[in-house]
Amino acid sequence: MTTKARTKQERRTRVDAAPKIPALEILNLSIKDIHTDPGQPRKTFDDLLLSQLSESIREHGVLQPITVRASDGKYIIVMGERRYRASILAGMKTLPCIVRDYHDGDVLEVQIIENLQRKDVEPTEEAEAIAYLSTRYAPSDIAKRLGRTDNFIRQRLKLAGLIDGFKQFVRSGDMTISLGVAVALFEPEEQQMMLEAMGEAFNAHKIDRMVKDQSYDLNKAPFDISDKVLVAKAGACGDCPFNAANQGDLFGHHKMICTKASCYGMKKEKALVNLIARSKKENILLIPEIRRYWLDGENNQAIISKLEIEGFKIYLLDDVDILSNPIEPTLESIKVEYQYYDYTEDDFKSALEEAMDLYHKKLEAFQSAKEHGYGHGIVFHPETYRQKEVFVKIAEAVANEQPVHAVPLADRKMADCTPEEQIIKMNDRETRKNQIEANKQFEEVVRMVWDTDYILLKKTLSVDEMVAIAIALFENHVDHTARRTYFSDFLGNASQMSQVEMVEAFRKNFKKETFYKLMRYILTKQVHFGECNHVNNLTNIAFYKAIQGYFKSDVEAIEKSYDEQRNKREARLKERIALLEMKIHGSGD
Repeated sequence: MTTKARTKQERRTRVDAAPKIPALEILNLSIKDIHTDPGQPRKTFDDLLLSQLSESIREHGVLQPITVRASDGKYIIVMGERRYRASILAGMKTLPCIVRDYHDGDVLEVQIIENLQRKDVEPTEEAEAIAYLSTRYAPSDIAKRLGRTDNFIRQRLKLAGLIDGFKQFVRSGDMTISLGVAVALFEPEEQQMMLEAMGEAFNAHKIDRMVKDQSYDLNKAPFDISDKVLVAKAGACGDCPFNAANQGDLFGHHKMICTKASCYGMKKEKALVNLIARSKKENILLIPEIRRYWLDGENNQAIISKLEIEGFKIYLLDDVDILSNPIEPTLESIKVEYQYYDYTEDDFKSALEEAMDLYHKKLEAFQSAKEHGYGHGIVFHPETYRQKEVFVKIAEAVANEQPVHAVPLADRKMADCTPEEQIIKMNDRETRKNQIEANKQFEEVVRMVWDTDYILLKKTLSVDEMVAIAIALFENHVDHTARRTYFSDFLGNASQMSQVEMVEAFRKNFKKETFYKLMRYILTKQVHFGECNHVNNLTNIAFYKAIQGYFKSDVEAIEKSYDEQRNKREARLKERIALLEMKIHGSGD
C-alpha cells in the first residue's frame, strides 16, 4: 500500500472511531400542543413588529424553529415565544420545533441569556434579568457571558433597584436610563418620596433636581471622608455602599458621590460642631460666608442664630478684611484665562509677569498679616459648611458696632430696639426716602435723554460709555457662578467701597481688555441650541462667523469630520435607493 493510501485509510479510521453526535431533530408540532412559559422573563412584545413578523411568516413560513421542552404531555416554549405569537397571528396550524430536556433550574437562565442577546430588549426587563443572573454569577462573569462591559452590568443591576412607579416611565421612554440609574441609587423609601413630590405627570427636570439636591460630591465635603469616628455608626465614606464610586462609574470615572442624604447631613452637622469647638478653643474668628444683602435668607438666618446661641459675636464678609493664601500663577493657567484672546506667546508671558507681580504683593501681605493686626480666621459657607483658613481683621468702622442680630433690624418694631438700633432704623428710613428721590431724579434724566438724538450719534463710544456698558452687562447678565469663575477681580477689592466709589475705581482702572472679555462672555451666552444652529439663527450665524477668525483650523477640522459622516451617510442612502429602484423596475418587468 502506498503512503498516500495508508494516510487516507488512517483518516477514515479516526473519523469512524469519533463518537456520533446525533443531529437535532426538528418536529412540526401542532400549535395547540405548544404553550408559553408563565415564568418567561420577557413580558413586552412590540405589536407593530409582531404584525410585520406574522406577514413574513404568512409568506415565507417560520425559517428558524423554536425551542421547547416536554412537560406533562405539553410542550413549553423555552426560546421563540415571539415567533410563536406571530405564527398564531399568521394562522399557522403547526410550528417547527426542537425538543430539548432541561433541568428546572436551567430553563430560566437559558431564557434570560437568550432574551438579553436581543437588540430590542426593554431596559427594565434587562435589568431584572441581570439581577437574577447576579444571584448565580459575579457581575464580571455576566458581562463575559453577554459580551457587555462590567460597567454596563453594574448600571443595569442598579436600575433593577428602581421602584415600579419609576420603571413605568423608563418603559414608556419618558425617563432616560441614565436618570433612572441615578434615582435607583437611593433607597426605595427615598425614591417613593421623589415620586410623590413629582406629581402625576412625569417631570424629568424636577427629578433631576431632586437627585442633585440629595446627592453630594464627597470631594467637596466639609469633613474628612476617611474619618471613621466622626459618625461611628456610619464609618468612613471610602468603603460605604452609598458612595457611588463603590457601585461602578455611575456618576463618572471613580467620582465619589454620596447618595445617603441623612448620613451626609449628620456628618456635615458634626463637622460644624467640631468647627465651632475648635474656633472657641483656639480663639479663631469664625466668619459665615454671608454679605449683608444676603442676610435675610432662611439658611443664613439659621446659621447666624446657631452661632449666637454658641456665644459668638457675628461678623459678616462686609465687616472684615480677609487675606487668603494666594495661588501662584503659571503660564498654563494664564493661557487658560486668556484662551479666547488673540495672544501671541510674548503676550502670554507679559500677562504672566503682571500676574506674578500681583501674586507676590498678595503673598507678602499674607505672610506679614499678623504684623498688620490680622488674626487667624475661618470663613465657612452657611449651607455646605465648607471652610477656608484665612487671616482676618475687623474693619474699624464696625469694630464697635452692635453684633448682627439673627432677626433683621428692619423686621423689628421700633419699641423693641435699643436706642442705637432706633437711630439705625430712622437713618434707614431717611436713606430709603433718598433712594426714592434718586430714582425719580434718574428717571427724569433718562427720559430727557430719550427725547434727544443721543442714540443716533455716530461717534465712537467713549471710555466712560464703555465703562457704563461693562458694569451694566456685568450687573444684569453675569450670573453668580460666572462672577466667581471668570470675573472674581472685576471690581477689585470693593468690600469697603460705596457703590459710587466702586464705579469710580472701576473707571480709573478700566482696561479695554476687560470690556472685550465681558463682551465675549455675553456673546457666548446668547448662543441658542436645540433647533437653532449656525445656518438658521441670526445670533448663531454671527457667532459662528466670529469664532472662525480665532479658531479657523479647529472649526475646519470639526466641519471636515461632519462632512465625512454626512457624505458616508448620503452614499449609503444612494445605494439603498438604487437597490429599491432596481426592485421597482424588476417587478415592473
